[in-house]
Amino acid sequence: YLFAAISAATYGMNPLFALPLYDGGMDLYSVLFFRYLFAIPILAIMLKIRRRDFSIERKDVSPLIILGILFALSSITLFSSYHHMDAGIASTILFVYPIMVALIMFFFFKEKISAKTIACIAVALLGIALLCKSGEGAVVSTKGILFVLGSSLSYAIYIVYVNKSRINKMATIKVTLYVLTAGWIIFAIRALASGTLTTPPTEKWWLWGNILALSIFPTVISLICTTEAIQCIGSTPTAILGVLEPVTAVFFGAVIFGEILTTRIVIGLILVITSV
Repeated sequence: YLFAAISAATYGMNPLFALPLYDGGMDLYSVLFFRYLFAIPILAIMLKIRRRDFSIERKDVSPLIILGILFALSSITLFSSYHHMDAGIASTILFVYPIMVALIMFFFFKEKISAKTIACIAVALLGIALLCKSGEGAVVSTKGILFVLGSSLSYAIYIVYVNKSRINKMATIKVTLYVLTAGWIIFAIRALASGTLTTPPTEKWWLWGNILALSIFPTVISLICTTEAIQCIGSTPTAILGVLEPVTAVFFGAVIFGEILTTRIVIGLILVITSV
């Protein structure tokens, strides 16, 4: 449960580091290219420090590629949504994925959903709805919502697949390393095909720190904790703990960007935390 909570909290940092990169002139695919590229050596060093080998069986290649595609797709659709709607709303709507995970487990794997779990999901959704806010006069884009729902579905399938495939028995860091490598290859092929790869402008060199932070917190730490949590407590509880992500978004909004905590937001936070 602790791993699942950490995973959710760090994944909620995506907009915090990604939006300044957009403002600095980087495009979506370049941001993701460097995000994955910086994360891979970090994971390799962690694996080496633990004295684990890098070898995998031939049977593991296909599942790891599938997981890489799913996570890359989830990243692409989520980061695309930031161009069509407020990042706060996108990050909040993203957390319909616990419901998707619960439904996939129920319909395809016959996992029973207790009345308590259903009640907790309902309370969490009510809390998230109260947290969901936009600027005055802002319109929630249909295209943006579709992108976010696509990201939610990809991530939900990712969580279930980690739990139900043979990858469930593999060392957590090794899984994360090869998943991100498979995802990075997708972005590398896209960069070669398009011939475009943007970097932070010279006068804004500090944005490389954003890329590094993006690689560490919502990528390395979040994915490791997600996989570890799934192996410990299963898909559905891990997904439900994901509702802590909007709490993270509200926290950073208040502390870093000076957003005001209204009564509605405080009630939403209390509902989400209570449900967890």
